[in-house]
Parts: sequence; structure tokens; C-alpha cells
Amino acid sequence: MINIAITGANGKMGRVIYEIVSQREDCRISAGVDLNTEQYADFPIVSKIYDLPEKPDVIIDFSHPSVLDDLLGYCKINSVPVVVATTGYTDEQIQQIRAAAEQIPVFFTFNMSLGINLLVDLAKRAVKVLGGQFDIEILEKHHNLKKDAPSGTAIMIAEAINGELDNKMHYVYDRHNVRKPREKTEIGIHSVRGGTIVGEHDVIFAGRDEVITLSHSAGSKQVFAVGAVNAAVYLCNKQSGLYEMSDLLGEN
Repeated sequence: MINIAITGANGKMGRVIYEIVSQREDCRISAGVDLNTEQYADFPIVSKIYDLPEKPDVIIDFSHPSVLDDLLGYCKINSVPVVVATTGYTDEQIQQIRAAAEQIPVFFTFNMSLGINLLVDLAKRAVKVLGGQFDIEILEKHHNLKKDAPSGTAIMIAEAINGELDNKMHYVYDRHNVRKPREKTEIGIHSVRGGTIVGEHDVIFAGRDEVITLSHSAGSKQVFAVGAVNAAVYLCNKQSGLYEMSDLLGEN
């Protein structure tokens, strides 16, 4: 039985993680970390990660970028694998995550959904076929409470596409202050915030007289929770290193 601790245990994703794990037989939630320590299930919730009553086998993090230092510090001191599923990190924090992977197993991706990772793969394949003949635009939509824009997933998609194009492209965010024709080396990234949209991403390839659109829509937060729990189980007993969804999918 794998013991999982959740950081951000009282948040929406933390509670969904608990629901998913409670339906499995190979793992359990042993503890949670949250500023709100209200207990809603049969595991303790503490306000600081260093107050965890026992060392978990793995941690799933759906909290806030501000707790990254303590999260990685605890995991490195105690040799605990961690699934980093929080979004909104700065470039410097992402480098911290990558550096921590030299000491402990770290699973890090901007989106835990299987469908999104398939979308990324399809977008990379499309780039190989279409080359520089099509303009590329990325549109992402999320609920009105999401603080960061563009989404980490949109950036992940753009980075994957750019990698296929030898990193020759640059990103243009929205266009309200751009008063010139579109450059061929642009990837446009646009954000919409409204209502209760869980997450929608479109990759648009616009060519001469034809448009190809790859789309993904998440119907609930469960798709991210399922991926995070699968990643946590996968990460146990792994060597130190940086793991992502392609590693998990490669074993299935």
C-alpha cells in the first residue's frame, strides 16, 4: 500500500485527489497539508509540511507556488518523491524543480491529463508535416478564478511545437497592442477567462485557404486528479530524476 500525502489538501483538487484515491486499492491518503486544517476524511491535515506526522511514500502537490521552497526542502531532506502539479511557477522556480530532480524523483508537467498530452503529441506531428507553411495560434480558456495567464498547458504546447521547429519561433501574447502584420516566426498565445470552464485548449494551424484545429476540452477536474494519482504510484521506487507524462505513458 502506497502512502500519499497531499499538499493543498483542502483545495478543490486536493479533495478530488482524495476521492480518486479512496476508490483504489493500491494507495491511500496518509496525511494532508493546508493552511485550512479542517479534517474532512480519515487522515490528519497539518498547516506546515514539516509537521507531517509520518514520512509518506510520495507527495502530490496541488497547492500554491509560494510553498515550493518548503515542499522541495522537505522532500530532499527526507528522500520523498514528489508529483508537482501546481501551476503558475516562475522560470526561476521551474529551475528549482529541475535541480531538485538531481536528488529525488520528481514528476513535473504543466498538465496531468492524458488527453492534453496526446494533443501535444499530435501538434508535434502536425508541425512535422506542415512545416513553416501554416501560421500557429494557441487559444486557452479557463474559469474566472484562474490567476495565471497564459496557462502552463498553453506554454507546454508552445514549447513542444517550438522544439519541433528548432526553437526558431517567438511568442506573441494577444494582439491588442500589435500594429503590424503577423510575422512567420510567431506563435500566438491567447487567454480567455470566464464562468466555470475547467480547461479548453485549441491549437490552430492556419494556412492558405484551409485551417486545421486540434482541440481538447476537460469536462471536470477529475481528469487531472486521475493523472496525478497515476503519476504518484508510478514515481514510487524510481531513481532520482525528472519524469513527465511521456515516461508514464511509455510504461503502459
